[in-house]
Amino acid sequence: MAFNIKRSSKDPMSEINVTPFVDVMLVLLIIFMVTAPLLTVGVQVDLPESSADSLPEEQEPLTLTINSKGEIFIQESKVEYDKIIAKILAVSKNRTDTRIYVRGDKTINYGRVLEVMGMLSGSGFTKVALISEPYKER
Repeated sequence: MAFNIKRSSKDPMSEINVTPFVDVMLVLLIIFMVTAPLLTVGVQVDLPESSADSLPEEQEPLTLTINSKGEIFIQESKVEYDKIIAKILAVSKNRTDTRIYVRGDKTINYGRVLEVMGMLSGSGFTKVALISEPYKER
């Protein structure tokens, strides 16, 4: 920006002050950076770590979560064990090719997770997968 030394005090200023605009944009950027990690879908569980590659996602999968207390959630709503298949069929509109991600807390019995996965596979769901955290070097 060049300074106009010969400008009189009565002439209108034709320069835009962008400092308030930059301040607002920085505040919005910080707000979005803080809230973005909080928008993950699901119930808070402590997932085990794995070095397996991640799966490509064509469409939004259903997430079935088993927390450390053994409670089962579809997306974020709690479901009784004997109503899992009926709820998943209702949510997926009776499509058994819907991708279902099973998230099991690492403190839960492994047999419980396999029992739920077996029940899903036995009901005709063909795309059932386990979710884990990426492996971190220690």
